[in-house]
This record gives sequence, structure tokens and C-alpha cells, in this order.
Amino acid sequence: MKRPSPNALADEIETLRPGLAIYRINASPYWQARIRIPSEGRYVVRSTKERSKIKARQAAEDLAFDLFNGVKPVVREFSFDYYADRLIKFGQTQVEMRERNANYVRTIKLCIENAEWGLRSKFRGKDVREIKTRHYQEFLGGVRERRPDLKPSTLNHLSATLRNVLKQARDDGVIDSIPSTPRTPQKDNPRSRFDFFPLVSKEDDAYQKLLRAAKVLAQEGVEVRGVPVTLEIYDLIIFVVHSFVRPTTTELFALRHKDAVVAGDKPRRLLLNVRTGKTGRRVSNTMEGAVSVLERIRHRNPEVRPSDYLFFPNYENRTTAGRIAARQFKAVMDQAGIASDPEAGEKYSLYSLRHTAICMRLINSKGKVDIFSLARNAGTSVEQIDRFYAHQLPMTGDVVKNLHSFGE
Repeated sequence: MKRPSPNALADEIETLRPGLAIYRINASPYWQARIRIPSEGRYVVRSTKERSKIKARQAAEDLAFDLFNGVKPVVREFSFDYYADRLIKFGQTQVEMRERNANYVRTIKLCIENAEWGLRSKFRGKDVREIKTRHYQEFLGGVRERRPDLKPSTLNHLSATLRNVLKQARDDGVIDSIPSTPRTPQKDNPRSRFDFFPLVSKEDDAYQKLLRAAKVLAQEGVEVRGVPVTLEIYDLIIFVVHSFVRPTTTELFALRHKDAVVAGDKPRRLLLNVRTGKTGRRVSNTMEGAVSVLERIRHRNPEVRPSDYLFFPNYENRTTAGRIAARQFKAVMDQAGIASDPEAGEKYSLYSLRHTAICMRLINSKGKVDIFSLARNAGTSVEQIDRFYAHQLPMTGDVVKNLHSFGE
């Protein structure tokens, strides 16, 4: 008969409380105490020097007390780790219910778990009832010292994530209020947009140059990495500028034909069901130009199915579809002789079309557009529009005129 391993359990493990247990193995007559060190994310094992289970229980408590220098270990239900994990799980549930974008959870996990500057590196094992503003400031000071290259936006994500962790504890009634976590000041850089008439002359209208260049590449049958450029990229440019959607895999490239419904008469518009937008699910109203794009797409593909994607439907992998669109758009910009925004100092990209769309509404409405409705329709906020768009635009004559208006 095979002899039992000396390291095998001689008795069942007995958990005294979370993070503390006793057990016995064949190699020793004494009970062992297994103690979790939350701040280090590991366990230590110490012999109780006791043969009696009753005495071993008390010995294990004494060992744990000594190991934590006389400070009783934090009960997991009051720990930062517990509520950090709760926040991540809650975020994942929101993503599954399409209330949040997947990037939201990725950002939370990065802010919590990054080995060098994540929140867990400082607050692991800490009692949420004991976390104060000075603890956050000490943490932030250490992060800045180790990583002076981190942008203010990243530091503010850390602040927001800590607050969201503590909100979980507050909602459970564990804490009454959330300590202050001051934001890091950041400089707002202008968002790159394509100049358009009447901001510039018709000869300098970069948006129209793009459209002309897209037609030229399509007519010449130019290929970009083996993929022919067609009028699809021309329609994509118009669609983004007339719909305000983000040219990302979760918005523009996630749209299917069943998500676009023609509505209204004058003006006609599309109701876009943006299911996985950055700010959650929304129904977005487009400008009339987007309706024409949809009609051309369906005319070119008469057998289209409701489940087919609007753009680059032959590529089931939407990341691939997005990359192809980005490459073709780069070729369009090269053809148009456009590379970077002279005011923003940034290179143009597909995303510049969304910025152009919002600016066009602000200018072409002659100051009459309701910014709240525009923000809601575009899946952003009034603050964002003011900071990154309206604040950067000149006051045209019509806007000044409406400023002085006393109503119709």
C-alpha cells in the first residue's frame, strides 16, 4: 500500500476567519497557522507548536496579532481590495448591459492594477474607513516622483477611480462620505478639425478638398495595401461629418443596417442606434446628408441584410475594418495635400472628422444650435463642447448678431 505523502493534509483546513486558518500535515504533529498579508498579497505559514486544535486556534490568533505588530488585520469586507474588485465587477456588468463602453472597465482595471502606479500598490489591504485625503496626496506624490511623464488626464483617472471605489463602500453604508481627491490641472489642447467655409475661403476649404480627393482615388482604382479605394471612403467621410458618431469600432464600425432608420420629412434624418457608445447606448439624430449616404450604400448593395455592417461589411473583424478605413483615409489626405492641423498642432486622423462635424454645427447654425441637444446627440457633454470646440471657434457675424437678439 502506498504511504501517504508527508506534506499531505492530516486533517481538514479550518478557517478561523478571513485570512487566517489552521491545518496539520502528516510530517508534523503540530498545527500550522496560515496567515494572509493583504498589503503584500501573499500568505505566510507559522507553526503553532500546539498539538491540540483548541490551543492551536488561540496560538494562530496570537501569531497573526504579532505578525501585524499588534494591529488587527483588516476584515476583507472593509478593505480597499474588496471594493476595488466590486467596482471592476460592477463595471463589467454595465458593459454587458451596454450601459458602458468596454474602455471604461479597461481604464478602471489599469488604474487599480498597474504594478508601478496603480491604486492597489498603495491601498492594498487598507481599511476604506481609514483612507483620508492625505493618503491620496501621499500616493499621488509618489506616482509623480516615479513617473513624471504621466499626463494630468491619467492622474485624474486615478483620482476618479479611487472615488468610484469609495462610492461602493459609501453605498454599502461602510463610510458616510468620500474624502476629497483634488484634480490635477491640465491644459486643454485644441482638437484637430478640417477647416471649412465660412471659417476659411472656399479655395482653402479642407473638407471639400478631402471629398474631391476621395473621388479621384476611387475613380483611379488606387489600392492601399491590396485593398481598392472605392466611393465607400467618400461616403464614410460624409457620414461621420453628418452623424457626429465616433469613427471607432464601438460606434461607427459597429453600426449595422438595422441600426439606421430614416425618419422625418423636412428635414430627413437617420435615427442611429449607437449600442456601444463611449458614454453608453444612445439614439443619435443625423443631418440630412447621412440619409443620402445610406441610400447610396443600399443602392450599391441591393441584397443587403439588416445584420450587415454599414461600412466595410466584408470584414467581420471590426478592428480590421477600422484599420483599412484609416489607411484609405490617410491616402485621401495625401492626395489632398493635407497632413496636420496648423492650429491644433496635431496630425489629422479619422477622428478629426467628428471634431469637424461638431464645429460645423456650431458655425453653420449661426449660433442658434442648442448646445445641450448637440452634446446629447453626439454622446458628449456641454462642458466638453465648450472646452474643446466652442471655445476655440471665432465669433462670426451671425453669432454676434444672435447674441444681441431679443428673440423672434
